[in-house]
Amino acid sequence: MEKKPNIALIILAFFSIYVIWGSTYLLNKIAVTELPPFMLAGLRFLCAGILIFLLARIMGISIAITPRQVVNTAIAGFLFLTFGNGVVVWALKYVDSGFAALEISAQPLVVLLLMRILQRKKIQTMSVIGVILGFAGIYLLVSQKQIISQENSVTGIIMIFACMVSWGYGSLFVGRANLPANYFVSTAYQMITGGIMLMMASLLFGEHWSSPLAWSAPVQYSMALLVVFGSIVAFTSFNYLLKVVSPEKVATSTYVNPIIALILGWYFLDEQITTQSVVAAVVLLTGVYFINTRKKAVAFSRFTK
Repeated sequence: MEKKPNIALIILAFFSIYVIWGSTYLLNKIAVTELPPFMLAGLRFLCAGILIFLLARIMGISIAITPRQVVNTAIAGFLFLTFGNGVVVWALKYVDSGFAALEISAQPLVVLLLMRILQRKKIQTMSVIGVILGFAGIYLLVSQKQIISQENSVTGIIMIFACMVSWGYGSLFVGRANLPANYFVSTAYQMITGGIMLMMASLLFGEHWSSPLAWSAPVQYSMALLVVFGSIVAFTSFNYLLKVVSPEKVATSTYVNPIIALILGWYFLDEQITTQSVVAAVVLLTGVYFINTRKKAVAFSRFTK
């Protein structure tokens, strides 16, 4: 019989991708004010991948991998990290951390469309209602002129949308790809390959590299938190969830992340939270409920062939 997923682990994993990932927008915003974006993201993931390999060695976990798995982890690393994350970090030079998180919260809609187009899945009513509510909440948030009036914000918005497509396709790819069975090891290989490609991009774009000893204290702390929690803990949780729950449920993290990012951006960076933002947040969380709820009418999967 197939082993049932551990409910406690699923809850902890969702906490990681909801709350910890929500805080990474603030941490990246702090770091990118001083460091070049691709070097920042590449160094973050390379450090995290190496640390995971060391932990696996200590715990006696095999890091053996087949040639096919090498290719698949490299593809996932590009979709999630090199493009999906690295370009978001770049865009944070032009948009607020809360705004970036808000735009990315439209990702469940992207995932649903990709599943419809690529896998010919029929979208069930409850998921449609949830995504519509989520999209309505996003509109309320981003329709505020004071949020989108920053210089070069349109460029940042467009590139973040491209990242959403990359991340959404990566979610579907990982759900079916032949990857290392151990989520810890799979995460490490994705971070190593994704980090290498980011460092290559950094060299290609002529970014200036600097020693961590030359960074300011806030940037050093931000990088440490990004490596340990934002990369190792949260990304491992993300890969675990993609194997035990459906992709559109994993994508609901992009509804909660903006709320966390808004609060942290307001508290630490003085980013403004308006009444309209609060109303929009309520609408977004209601959308999460409709996507995750399981009533008798939708006791089966949210998607059917």
